[in-house]
Amino acid sequence: MINIGWRFDNSYARLPHTFFAAMALNPVEEPKLVIVNEQLASTLGLNLTALHSEEALQEFAGNKSPIGSSPLAQAYAGHQFGHFNMLGDGRAILLGEHITAENERVDIQLKGAGRTPFSRGGDGRAALGPMLREYMISEAMYALGIPTTRSLAVVTTGEKIMREQALQGAILTRIAKSHLRVGTFQYAARWGTGEELKALADYAIERHFPALQHEEQCYMKLLEGVIERQAELLAKWQLVGFIHGVMNTDNMTISGETIDYGPCAFMDKYDPQTVFSSIDTQGRYAYQNQPNMAFWNLARFAESLLSLIHPDSEQAVEMAQRALRQFPKLYEANWLAGMRLKLGFITEEPQDIELIDELLQWMQANEADYTNTFRALTLGQVEENEAFKQWSSRWQERLQRQAQPLELVQQTMRQHNPAIIARNHRVEEALSAAEQGDLLPFQQLLKVLAQPFAYTDEQERYATLPPASSCTYKTFCGT
Repeated sequence: MINIGWRFDNSYARLPHTFFAAMALNPVEEPKLVIVNEQLASTLGLNLTALHSEEALQEFAGNKSPIGSSPLAQAYAGHQFGHFNMLGDGRAILLGEHITAENERVDIQLKGAGRTPFSRGGDGRAALGPMLREYMISEAMYALGIPTTRSLAVVTTGEKIMREQALQGAILTRIAKSHLRVGTFQYAARWGTGEELKALADYAIERHFPALQHEEQCYMKLLEGVIERQAELLAKWQLVGFIHGVMNTDNMTISGETIDYGPCAFMDKYDPQTVFSSIDTQGRYAYQNQPNMAFWNLARFAESLLSLIHPDSEQAVEMAQRALRQFPKLYEANWLAGMRLKLGFITEEPQDIELIDELLQWMQANEADYTNTFRALTLGQVEENEAFKQWSSRWQERLQRQAQPLELVQQTMRQHNPAIIARNHRVEEALSAAEQGDLLPFQQLLKVLAQPFAYTDEQERYATLPPASSCTYKTFCGT
């Protein structure tokens, strides 16, 4: 037997059974390895050679349980576009938790692994394109320094799945700090007992906020900790022009990681109302609305914790509201700090926000590309536009008021303005080729996205914009 290097534990399975359903695996016919993330595997302490073995393939395909694993499907609820529903892992199986050599605990989940008790009529399977899309975007986000789940492997199943047409079936192996969601707590508060809700909260604290375990008001501090992490995460999304697409409460993690890459995309031209998701017809999760939607989701999280925060309901609400009022302040502080760095401001001045707003207004009025505008500033390139030149003159004056040398300013900007992002048209080209059996464009794009701040000659062509089109780019929930 080949030693892949798994060190499984199953702490989630030791929670009350109301939070999951034990699962038998759903074998597939003829699995084939499409891609494996050797860099991630190395950080997990896995045997890189063994990951290309037949045994690893069978585990990635859900045909065989790794030794020590305890497969299950998690139960959770969620507000989907504002409407509350009972949900759960309808096409994902949590194998368990791998313990790294550094004693870090991470979830190992198979996405697209077949029906579960929570499938609600679906087939539980996934298609190759969406699974490769999640692999690419999650790895691009990781390289940008944004907290995210990651992708270890993608395999095809040898089966066809029916959507609008027959598609290749595939399974993604996803790595996460955990899959605890706001929706997990909503489920516990709605359908669990008080003891079960407490057990879940204690588990979240032990796993993600261990310093709080012996604190008074630990559940209040849990709320504050999740608020703080989400404020940091949302600022990072906005700073790179990332649009998640479906910010339902079941897609917000307690750990502060980005999760569930369905109809996500990066904004090209700067427009705060940008929406890519085909199902977000009202713009609920548009770029400009993402911070507000995070706040809304956190309010739902706070509601689920009220009975733990304080036995007096009125006092619990008052305490939760006080914590929630910190989110806009924390978000704004994180965003403003990030914007200052993107513009090379190492010091702080009260007028900075005006300069930032004026730049964004110019970008919107001139339909300027978000990423490439900051890239041009980093490279010292000035737009041939009178309004932009006037703004640039004030920006240069602001930079000159700093004591730091120009070299430090340029270095700071290079570290915070990516030369490239996962451009939508490049992603689609790579996925289309991969679905036809040509993985080279996918691998090439992955390679350049792994170093978004490198500013190499190789990245030049990946920074170019798509041809003008009368059609608005749309993304779809990957199933």
